[in-house]
Amino acid sequence: MSNKIQDYFYFLFRVVVGVLFLQHGGQKLFGWFGGLGGNPAELISLMGLAGVIEFFGGLAIVLGLFTRLAAVITAAEMVIAYFMVHLPQGQIPLLNQGEPALLFFASFLVLLAYGAGRWNLGKAFFKKEVL
Repeated sequence: MSNKIQDYFYFLFRVVVGVLFLQHGGQKLFGWFGGLGGNPAELISLMGLAGVIEFFGGLAIVLGLFTRLAAVITAAEMVIAYFMVHLPQGQIPLLNQGEPALLFFASFLVLLAYGAGRWNLGKAFFKKEVL
């Protein structure tokens, strides 16, 4: 596969992961999509902190701005979420509803390894990929 096609696929991957993660944050911060009964989480709470990380981390990933830093922070959140919320419900991710956390974690590891890719705002603003 040519590098140009790989660049397009990676850009699409980065944007899709970022938009999906941003939506989880929107549920918690703004009550989007009926999340949390249509109400936002209290900002000064674990759910509020998760919402901030998910919304702004997802946005940074979509924009390709500080992508590696956002990937580290969001990956850490997913590990913490899995061990605090999902694992106590059982060891099988399919049954403890931890699959999204693990899939996001794996996606963030890819973003950490490869950075923002060819098209990103970090390069536009700073002339190089920052973090």
